[in-house]
Formats: sequence, C-alpha cells, structure tokens
Amino acid sequence: MTMSAAVLAGCVSSAAIVPQPRAQQQPAVRGPAGSVTVPIGQPVRSAMPRPAGPVDPGFRRAPAGLNDRLYALWRAFPGKTGIAVQRIDGEWALSQRGDELFPQQSVSKLWVTLSVLDAVDQGRLTMDQRVRIGPEDLTLFHQPLAARVRAEGSVTMSVRDLIETAITHSDNTANDSLLRTVGGPNAVRAFIAKKDLGSIRFGPGERLLQSGTAGLTWQQSYSVGRNFETARNALSPAARQTAMNNYLANPVDGASPAAIAGALTRLARGTLLSPASTEYLQGVLSRTKSGPKRLKAGLPPGWQFMHKTGTGQNLGGMTAGYNDIGIATAPDGTRYAIVVMMGSTTAGIPARMALMQSVSSAVAEFHGR
Repeated sequence: MTMSAAVLAGCVSSAAIVPQPRAQQQPAVRGPAGSVTVPIGQPVRSAMPRPAGPVDPGFRRAPAGLNDRLYALWRAFPGKTGIAVQRIDGEWALSQRGDELFPQQSVSKLWVTLSVLDAVDQGRLTMDQRVRIGPEDLTLFHQPLAARVRAEGSVTMSVRDLIETAITHSDNTANDSLLRTVGGPNAVRAFIAKKDLGSIRFGPGERLLQSGTAGLTWQQSYSVGRNFETARNALSPAARQTAMNNYLANPVDGASPAAIAGALTRLARGTLLSPASTEYLQGVLSRTKSGPKRLKAGLPPGWQFMHKTGTGQNLGGMTAGYNDIGIATAPDGTRYAIVVMMGSTTAGIPARMALMQSVSSAVAEFHGR
C-alpha cells in the first residue's frame, strides 16, 4: 500500500483550479447498536480565503518527502494503524489507511461536546444549565468525578464544567452526563449526519461500549470499585477474545482517520460551530491533560497543540484503540490536523508514543519546505 495524497476543497492538481460538481448525498448507513456512518461525498470548495500575495507552495500541495516519511513510519509499526495529516490553512491531506474504521474510545468525547455546543448555539441548552449526577449515573474506568458523587451522594455541575472535565480529564461520567443532557447517542449521531462529517460512528455510551467489548452485559454495580474488572476476569478467555474480535472487526464507535482530520479542519476553520463556541472548544482542547507524551511531545518549542486522546481495553498484551487526534499550530500560525489511531497493536506503550511523536515531528520538520 502507498500513502494516499488528496487535495481538498477547491482541489488543485496544477496551477489551474478546476471546478468540481457537487456529488449527490449518499444515505447514512446504520451499523451495530444504532451507530451511523455517513459516506463522504465529492469535496466542495471551502469558504476559506486564499492567502494574499504569492501563494505559499505548501498551501496547495504537501511538502516533498512528507508523504514518504509518514508511509515509512506507518509501515514499520506493528498492528493496524491509521495516520492522517491535513493542512487546515491549505488544500492537501495525506493519509495511510485513512478511510478505514478504527476504534475511537475517548476520542468520541469530542463529538459529544460538539453536539452539546451546537445545541447551545441553537438555544436548546445553556452553558450554565445545571446537571445532577447521582450514583445511578456513574460509569467505569477513568471517572475522577465518581469519588465526589460517592462522598456527597450526588453532584450538580454546569454544562460548562462538565465539558471541561470530560475533555481535559477524559472523565467518563462527565462525558456520559453530557451525552444524557444533549439527548443521548441518537442526538450525537444526528449532529454527525447533519454536519456531514463522514465516516464517523458514535456508539451507545461508555457503559454499554465497554461492557460489550469485554463480553459482558452492563450492570450498574460494575461502576463500583473493581466490580467490572472482577466480572470481566470471570469470563472464559474464549468469550473475552470473541467479544474483542467482534468489536475490532466492526467497531461500534469506529471512525476513519481522514474523516476525523476533516472534522478537526472544519472546527478550526469555524464552520462547525458559532465563533464563540469554536473559540471556547479550542481553548478546552488546549488544556487536555491526557497523552502528554503522544503527539504533543513530538512538536518542537514554539508549536501549540490542542487534542483529545483515546485508549481502549487490553487483552493479552493487545490494546483495542490507542489514539491521539489534534490541531498543531506552527509559530507562523499555520495549522495542521494530525490523527494517529492504533486499532490493535501489541507494541509496548513507549513504542506507541514514539510513533505518534515521530508523526508530529515529521509534520513540524517538513513545515515550510
């Protein structure tokens, strides 16, 4: 396989700009547990203004050598991996396995927050709206909020504080509380379809996603202590492997790296949300605490990075979903959407982080060439 190189909205393959007809919208495809995949149609010219004066060569096409560097990194890494890089202030994208579905895990928190902010923009929710969270709302795995709920009996938080907690701390209970507030999984799927974000699925929520991946049926008692891990460990190895294989073969929360890069590009360009919500969300993403040694660590001093990570369950040394997606900004203000997704890999965590660092480092190295 070779790295695919695509020119984007208002695509150009030479000095001339060739108008592209708009393709007829294809219907959304329903997947497992009601997930939705919207096929990507013909690219449409973006409203992004062209740079004044002489056009930067990097605006129209990727720097020579970046394609080969990313391909070499992808090929050398064990497991199923997807890479996508898109110049936000330009017309090109590169990807490897860019159109295949990869488990998102906590990357999907971004779509919940986008859906919530879209509802705020439409006046259906407010940032100060209060949301109660009780023991019946707790989830599993990473949920620092759970300690407060158990200590106080219940906690009431604003939508604004829930977004901050869900994104910057990747708190599963905060995220599922936002999901419940915005209208559940179908509301997020409707947002994805309305905005035509492409091959991005949204699953059934954290509790059903993780229990199904493990081969369990969710019980609220799993939210307490290590009850979930105990129940999972009681399953036969064959049952766990079957459930994991089914998830990886057709991830209910699957998304393609290219579609995610496109969505990040549209977010940065301000075409998904109102200007106020766009600025707010980018500020939240810049405060993400998770994954400091993933993509962010590969960028040199002077670069800025806003991102969201995602990490799945482990089975026999294999992790189902190890991801980082974000927007990198060079010192001169040029922006890139960078996506690295590992669908399944037995490589150690240091090797996974090293690959991500190498990808973002390559983008920085070839910037301006």
